[in-house]
Amino acid sequence: MNKIAILTNKRTEIIIFSVLLGAATLAPLIGNQFITGTIVNSCLLLAAATLGIRAALLIGILPSTIALATGLLPAVLAPMIPFIILGNTILVMVFDYLKRTNYWLGAVTGAVLKFGFLYAMISIVSDLIINKNIVSNVAYMMSWPQLVTALAGSFAAFGILYLKDKSGIH
Repeated sequence: MNKIAILTNKRTEIIIFSVLLGAATLAPLIGNQFITGTIVNSCLLLAAATLGIRAALLIGILPSTIALATGLLPAVLAPMIPFIILGNTILVMVFDYLKRTNYWLGAVTGAVLKFGFLYAMISIVSDLIINKNIVSNVAYMMSWPQLVTALAGSFAAFGILYLKDKSGIH
């Protein structure tokens, strides 16, 4: 591959990464867990499918951290950040490994394992949350909506990848 083609490819990867990171970071502004979660999860899967696991893992780390630092995520949820990042890591790694066999095997297995991990972690995190009045809200946020948004993100990512393949964009 000549140098111009390599530079063009790198530029395209940087643009795709920037768009996915931007979408995942700005999604919490919407204020609806189902829409936000779907956007973030689809960005994670799109990054894994198009840019590779390192880019997807980075996108899984930065939005929660940025949201907390900028005040988009309430400070009382700070104890959840490491668990959210680990949940995103589980989704990305399982998807990346299993997508080689089948997209849906990777996406669904990753979604179920992310949900299971976050749901299991709520018992640990509930002790870390200072404001006990919000523990039930956090427990709800980390329960079945995590599965729904991970699966919805899988469908959204699949649709985008399908349209990309159909259009011939590389």
